[in-house]
Amino acid sequence: MTARSELVAALRGFARLRAPLVICDYDGTLAPLVDDPDCAFPLRESVTALDALASLADTRVAVVSGRSLNDLAALCRFAPEIMLVGSHGSEFTTGFDRDLDEPRRELLQLLTSDLDRLATADDGFIVERKPASVAFHYRKVPPGLAEPAVEAVRTGPATRAGVKVKEGKKVIELAVIDADKGTAVNRLRRQVGADAVLFVGDDVTDEDAFAILHSPDIGIKVGAGATRAGHRLEGTGETAEMLEMLVELRRAWLDGLGKG
Repeated sequence: MTARSELVAALRGFARLRAPLVICDYDGTLAPLVDDPDCAFPLRESVTALDALASLADTRVAVVSGRSLNDLAALCRFAPEIMLVGSHGSEFTTGFDRDLDEPRRELLQLLTSDLDRLATADDGFIVERKPASVAFHYRKVPPGLAEPAVEAVRTGPATRAGVKVKEGKKVIELAVIDADKGTAVNRLRRQVGADAVLFVGDDVTDEDAFAILHSPDIGIKVGAGATRAGHRLEGTGETAEMLEMLVELRRAWLDGLGKG
Protein backbone atom coordinates (compact mmCIF):
# COMPACT_ATOMS: atom_id res chain seq x y z
CA MET A 1 0.00 0.00 0.00
CA THR A 2 1.05 3.61 -0.49
CA ALA A 3 1.70 5.82 2.52
CA ARG A 4 -1.67 7.52 2.04
CA SER A 5 -3.61 4.27 1.72
CA GLU A 6 -1.91 2.96 4.86
CA LEU A 7 -3.01 6.06 6.77
CA VAL A 8 -6.57 5.77 5.47
CA ALA A 9 -6.68 2.13 6.54
CA ALA A 10 -5.36 3.09 10.00
CA LEU A 11 -7.96 5.85 10.32
CA ARG A 12 -10.74 3.48 9.31
CA GLY A 13 -9.76 1.07 12.05
CA PHE A 14 -9.36 3.86 14.59
CA ALA A 15 -12.82 5.22 13.77
CA ARG A 16 -14.36 1.88 14.74
CA LEU A 17 -12.90 1.73 18.22
CA ARG A 18 -15.02 1.83 21.36
CA ALA A 19 -13.52 5.01 22.87
CA PRO A 20 -10.95 6.79 20.69
CA LEU A 21 -9.03 9.87 21.84
CA VAL A 22 -7.80 12.38 19.25
CA ILE A 23 -4.99 14.70 20.38
CA CYS A 24 -3.42 17.45 18.28
CA ASP A 25 -0.50 19.77 18.80
CA TYR A 26 -1.31 23.40 17.97
CA ASP A 27 1.43 25.40 16.19
CA GLY A 28 2.52 23.79 12.94
CA THR A 29 -0.24 21.20 13.22
CA LEU A 30 -3.55 23.06 13.47
CA ALA A 31 -2.15 26.57 12.94
CA PRO A 32 0.44 27.40 10.25
CA LEU A 33 3.78 28.56 11.65
CA VAL A 34 4.14 32.36 11.51
CA ASP A 35 6.76 34.86 12.68
CA ASP A 36 4.52 36.37 15.35
CA PRO A 37 3.20 33.73 17.79
CA ASP A 38 0.25 35.99 18.66
CA CYS A 39 -0.96 35.74 15.06
CA ALA A 40 -0.92 31.94 14.79
CA PHE A 41 -4.56 31.03 14.24
CA PRO A 42 -5.81 27.52 13.45
CA LEU A 43 -7.23 26.64 10.05
CA ARG A 44 -11.01 26.96 10.16
CA GLU A 45 -11.40 23.50 8.60
CA SER A 46 -9.40 21.90 11.40
CA VAL A 47 -11.41 23.67 14.10
CA THR A 48 -14.67 22.59 12.47
CA ALA A 49 -13.47 18.99 12.20
CA LEU A 50 -12.27 18.81 15.82
CA ASP A 51 -15.53 20.34 17.06
CA ALA A 52 -17.44 17.75 15.01
CA LEU A 53 -15.36 14.88 16.41
CA ALA A 54 -15.92 16.07 19.96
CA SER A 55 -19.69 16.07 19.37
CA LEU A 56 -19.75 12.39 18.38
CA ALA A 57 -20.63 9.65 20.85
CA ASP A 58 -17.79 8.10 22.86
CA THR A 59 -15.21 10.29 21.08
CA ARG A 60 -12.84 12.51 23.01
CA VAL A 61 -10.63 15.31 21.65
CA ALA A 62 -7.76 17.32 23.13
CA VAL A 63 -5.22 19.92 22.05
CA VAL A 64 -1.84 19.69 23.78
CA SER A 65 0.50 22.63 23.17
CA GLY A 66 3.72 24.18 24.35
CA ARG A 67 1.78 27.42 24.73
CA SER A 68 0.41 28.51 28.06
CA LEU A 69 -3.15 27.37 28.71
CA ASN A 70 -4.50 30.93 28.73
CA ASP A 71 -2.74 31.72 25.45
CA LEU A 72 -4.06 28.54 23.85
CA ALA A 73 -7.63 29.21 24.95
CA ALA A 74 -7.49 32.78 23.66
CA LEU A 75 -6.22 31.80 20.21
CA CYS A 76 -8.50 28.85 19.47
CA ARG A 77 -12.20 29.04 20.15
CA PHE A 78 -12.86 25.32 20.23
CA ALA A 79 -16.02 23.70 21.50
CA PRO A 80 -16.08 23.36 25.31
CA GLU A 81 -15.96 19.56 24.97
CA ILE A 82 -12.38 19.80 23.66
CA MET A 83 -9.79 19.46 26.40
CA LEU A 84 -6.93 21.97 26.33
CA VAL A 85 -3.52 21.25 27.86
CA GLY A 86 -0.79 23.89 27.93
CA SER A 87 2.93 24.20 28.61
CA HIS A 88 3.91 20.83 27.12
CA GLY A 89 1.59 18.99 29.47
CA SER A 90 2.17 21.02 32.62
CA GLU A 91 -1.13 22.93 32.60
CA PHE A 92 -4.28 20.90 32.80
CA THR A 93 -6.06 23.64 34.70
CA THR A 94 -5.65 27.39 34.97
CA GLY A 95 -3.79 28.82 37.93
CA PHE A 96 -1.59 25.79 38.48
CA ASP A 97 1.43 28.12 38.69
CA ARG A 98 0.20 29.25 42.10
CA ASP A 99 1.31 25.84 43.34
CA LEU A 100 4.97 26.52 42.44
CA ASP A 101 7.15 26.68 45.53
CA GLU A 102 9.23 29.76 46.25
CA PRO A 103 12.56 28.39 44.92
CA ARG A 104 10.94 27.61 41.57
CA ARG A 105 9.30 31.03 41.43
CA GLU A 106 12.64 32.69 42.07
CA LEU A 107 14.36 30.52 39.46
CA LEU A 108 11.71 31.41 36.88
CA GLN A 109 12.23 35.11 37.59
CA LEU A 110 15.99 34.70 37.10
CA LEU A 111 15.51 32.85 33.81
CA THR A 112 13.12 35.48 32.53
CA SER A 113 15.58 38.25 33.40
CA ASP A 114 18.38 36.33 31.66
CA LEU A 115 16.39 35.95 28.45
CA ASP A 116 15.16 39.54 28.56
CA ARG A 117 18.78 40.71 28.58
CA LEU A 118 19.69 38.49 25.64
CA ALA A 119 16.63 39.65 23.71
CA THR A 120 17.84 43.26 23.71
CA ALA A 121 20.43 42.28 21.06
CA ASP A 122 17.74 42.53 18.38
CA ASP A 123 14.07 43.54 18.19
CA GLY A 124 13.23 40.22 16.52
CA PHE A 125 13.76 38.08 19.63
CA ILE A 126 10.57 37.29 21.55
CA VAL A 127 10.55 36.25 25.20
CA GLU A 128 7.34 34.36 25.95
CA ARG A 129 6.40 34.13 29.62
CA LYS A 130 4.50 31.06 30.81
CA PRO A 131 3.35 29.94 34.25
CA ALA A 132 6.27 27.56 34.80
CA SER A 133 8.66 28.34 31.95
CA VAL A 134 9.98 31.03 29.65
CA ALA A 135 10.56 30.62 25.90
CA PHE A 136 13.09 32.38 23.68
CA HIS A 137 11.76 32.70 20.12
CA TYR A 138 14.13 33.63 17.29
CA ARG A 139 12.12 32.93 14.12
CA LYS A 140 12.32 36.58 13.01
CA VAL A 141 16.06 36.97 13.66
CA PRO A 142 18.75 36.49 10.97
CA PRO A 143 20.76 33.27 11.56
CA GLY A 144 24.02 35.16 12.04
CA LEU A 145 22.54 36.98 15.03
CA ALA A 146 20.26 34.21 16.29
CA GLU A 147 22.89 31.48 16.57
CA PRO A 148 25.17 33.28 19.08
CA ALA A 149 22.16 34.29 21.18
CA VAL A 150 20.78 30.76 21.28
CA GLU A 151 24.20 29.41 22.19
CA ALA A 152 24.35 31.98 24.98
CA VAL A 153 21.04 30.61 26.28
CA ARG A 154 22.34 27.03 26.13
CA THR A 155 25.58 27.82 27.92
CA GLY A 156 24.13 30.39 30.33
CA PRO A 157 20.62 30.29 31.85
CA ALA A 158 19.96 26.77 30.55
CA THR A 159 22.72 25.46 32.81
CA ARG A 160 21.18 26.77 36.03
CA ALA A 161 20.36 24.01 38.51
CA GLY A 162 16.78 22.81 38.24
CA VAL A 163 16.20 24.02 34.67
CA LYS A 164 14.54 21.71 32.12
CA VAL A 165 15.43 22.61 28.53
CA LYS A 166 13.23 22.02 25.48
CA GLU A 167 14.15 23.04 21.95
CA GLY A 168 11.71 23.32 19.07
CA LYS A 169 11.39 25.10 15.76
CA LYS A 170 13.24 28.40 16.25
CA VAL A 171 12.56 28.38 19.99
CA ILE A 172 14.37 27.26 23.13
CA GLU A 173 12.34 26.96 26.32
CA LEU A 174 13.52 26.87 29.93
CA ALA A 175 11.15 25.31 32.46
CA VAL A 176 11.27 24.99 36.23
CA ILE A 177 9.18 21.80 36.33
CA ASP A 178 9.56 18.58 34.38
CA ALA A 179 6.72 17.81 31.96
CA ASP A 180 6.39 16.55 28.42
CA LYS A 181 3.69 15.70 25.92
CA GLY A 182 4.17 11.97 26.37
CA THR A 183 3.24 12.27 30.03
CA ALA A 184 0.28 14.46 29.06
CA VAL A 185 -0.98 11.90 26.53
CA ASN A 186 -0.82 9.10 29.08
CA ARG A 187 -2.64 11.22 31.65
CA LEU A 188 -5.40 12.08 29.17
CA ARG A 189 -5.70 8.44 28.10
CA ARG A 190 -6.28 7.36 31.69
CA GLN A 191 -8.53 10.32 32.47
CA VAL A 192 -11.05 9.57 29.71
CA GLY A 193 -10.64 5.78 29.60
CA ALA A 194 -9.57 5.76 25.95
CA ASP A 195 -8.73 2.46 24.32
CA ALA A 196 -6.55 4.16 21.69
CA VAL A 197 -4.95 7.53 20.94
CA LEU A 198 -4.34 9.35 17.67
CA PHE A 199 -1.67 12.01 18.15
CA VAL A 200 -0.72 14.60 15.51
CA GLY A 201 2.28 16.91 15.90
CA ASP A 202 5.03 18.63 13.97
CA ASP A 203 7.84 19.56 16.36
CA VAL A 204 10.68 17.95 18.27
CA THR A 205 8.68 18.21 21.50
CA ASP A 206 5.94 16.05 19.95
CA GLU A 207 8.37 13.13 19.74
CA ASP A 208 7.83 12.56 23.48
CA ALA A 209 4.21 11.76 22.63
CA PHE A 210 5.02 9.60 19.62
CA ALA A 211 7.47 7.63 21.75
CA ILE A 212 4.80 6.36 24.16
CA LEU A 213 2.22 5.32 21.54
CA HIS A 214 1.48 1.64 21.03
CA SER A 215 -0.92 -0.40 18.91
CA PRO A 216 -3.68 0.44 18.09
CA ASP A 217 -2.56 4.07 18.63
CA ILE A 218 -1.71 6.22 15.61
CA GLY A 219 1.11 8.77 15.43
CA ILE A 220 1.14 11.34 12.61
CA LYS A 221 4.08 13.67 11.98
CA VAL A 222 3.31 16.94 10.17
CA GLY A 223 6.17 18.16 7.96
CA ALA A 224 9.73 17.01 7.41
CA GLY A 225 12.25 15.60 9.87
CA ALA A 226 13.07 12.38 11.64
CA THR A 227 10.21 10.98 13.70
CA ARG A 228 8.92 8.02 15.69
CA ALA A 229 5.47 8.54 14.18
CA GLY A 230 4.21 5.88 11.81
CA HIS A 231 2.56 8.29 9.37
CA ARG A 232 3.32 11.69 7.88
CA LEU A 233 1.43 14.67 6.48
CA GLU A 234 2.93 17.55 4.51
CA GLY A 235 1.41 20.49 6.35
CA THR A 236 -1.52 22.01 8.23
CA GLY A 237 -3.78 21.77 5.16
CA GLU A 238 -3.33 17.99 5.10
CA THR A 239 -3.99 17.89 8.84
CA ALA A 240 -7.38 19.47 8.20
CA GLU A 241 -8.13 16.99 5.42
CA MET A 242 -7.17 14.05 7.63
CA LEU A 243 -9.39 15.28 10.47
CA GLU A 244 -12.31 15.78 8.08
CA MET A 245 -11.87 12.22 6.83
CA LEU A 246 -11.81 10.92 10.40
CA VAL A 247 -15.07 12.74 11.15
CA GLU A 248 -16.74 11.05 8.16
CA LEU A 249 -15.40 7.61 9.07
CA ARG A 250 -16.34 7.88 12.75
CA ARG A 251 -19.81 9.27 12.02
CA ALA A 252 -20.54 6.53 9.47
CA TRP A 253 -19.46 3.83 11.94
CA LEU A 254 -21.54 5.25 14.75
CA ASP A 255 -24.55 5.67 12.47
CA GLY A 256 -24.25 1.99 11.62
CA LEU A 257 -24.35 1.17 15.32
CA GLY A 258 -27.38 3.40 15.87
CA LYS A 259 -25.39 6.01 17.83
CA GLY A 260 -25.44 8.74 15.18
